[in-house]
Amino acid sequence: MLWQPSLPDAYHAMTDDQLAGAIAERRARLGEKLVILGHHYQTDEVIRHADFTGDSLKLSQLAASVVRERAERGVAVEHIIFCGVHFMAETADMLTPDSVGVILPDLSAGCSMADMAQYDDTVDAWEVIHAALRQQGWEGRIIPITYVNSSAAIKAFVGAHGGACCTSSNADQVFAWAMEGGTEPKRPGEDIKILFLPDQHLGRNTSAGYGINTDANTCVYDPRRAHRGEPLGGASAQELHDSVTILWAGHCSVHKLFRPEHCDQIRASEKDLPASEKTTILVHPECCKEVVDKSDLAGSTEFIIKALRDAEPGSKWAVGTEVHLVARMAQECARRNVHVRILSECQCLCTTMSRIDQPHLLWVLDGLCGVGTAKDAATDAEGGPAKARNIIRVHPEVREPALLALDRMLAHTGVGTPVD
Repeated sequence: MLWQPSLPDAYHAMTDDQLAGAIAERRARLGEKLVILGHHYQTDEVIRHADFTGDSLKLSQLAASVVRERAERGVAVEHIIFCGVHFMAETADMLTPDSVGVILPDLSAGCSMADMAQYDDTVDAWEVIHAALRQQGWEGRIIPITYVNSSAAIKAFVGAHGGACCTSSNADQVFAWAMEGGTEPKRPGEDIKILFLPDQHLGRNTSAGYGINTDANTCVYDPRRAHRGEPLGGASAQELHDSVTILWAGHCSVHKLFRPEHCDQIRASEKDLPASEKTTILVHPECCKEVVDKSDLAGSTEFIIKALRDAEPGSKWAVGTEVHLVARMAQECARRNVHVRILSECQCLCTTMSRIDQPHLLWVLDGLCGVGTAKDAATDAEGGPAKARNIIRVHPEVREPALLALDRMLAHTGVGTPVD
């Protein structure tokens, strides 16, 4: 996690309305030079300032599209403020021209899942897993897949080793592409294994959907156990040999809070109701397999939003994903007499995403407008020199192979339309 300096006290002394008014004024100054992106998990206070809302990859793709569209009209987009987390801003930087500065309002807004897969640990794992398999006479190929919720460095590793990124929407398509050989068609009799980073639950659920016996033919590599002296990250050489999918020991801190018993409680409370009155359980595939198996439907954030918007009036839904999104959808769906609740009443919120707030958003906007940057306070109302704060840049040597991983995904899955 990067270090974020404390904001001047004046920002925390402002009321929500004062912050919102100041943000609107700064946005008006910058006009079409600025695009603000808001991830679905953001608070309502932040999301209301977003030009576009959506999931992480689609927002980055949309930003690139908006930059191109405005350039065709003779307008140069100079700044993208990504109200999300660090890996999302990295992806936006990779997909937009170098002339565009991507800003993360709070540098401490990271992703615990992405942080669970470090580049050096991945290099070590790649080497020891291959060595253990070669010792057993295995001569196949391992193709790495990384969930888009990963650092640019991990995307670059995967791209450099013939793999691809995936999202929760297209993980099954990318998985099938890899099992067919990925960048090289699978040879007759060739054994293909997949190293799935960093979310073991999405990897396990995707493997099960492909038809893999996840009890017998998957195993987990845990870099923390490797650091404690277990050379294969807690797996055995035989487990590696028998596995089709080697899962990285990562997870989403939000979705791990949903448990099978939450599904059981709903089923038990409604056991005497007719089927038409029972609650539909809808969860994200970052939930553990036991929860997904007990749900009625599982899918990406976009899938969840579409399912709720298409739901029949009078229907009831329990949703296993981040609380801000669920609350927003519950409010929207209530207008159509669709009843939406969160699967668990525990605080299932993305705490790192919540570090992006109105004070930090105003602080970066003030920098772009020169407010608070003039040495002479008397001229500050007119604006001092512009200062772009918290710019996220991906090094060119990382960008090239990371884009390979993204491009392979897009080439085999297509580009969907962002939810707005």
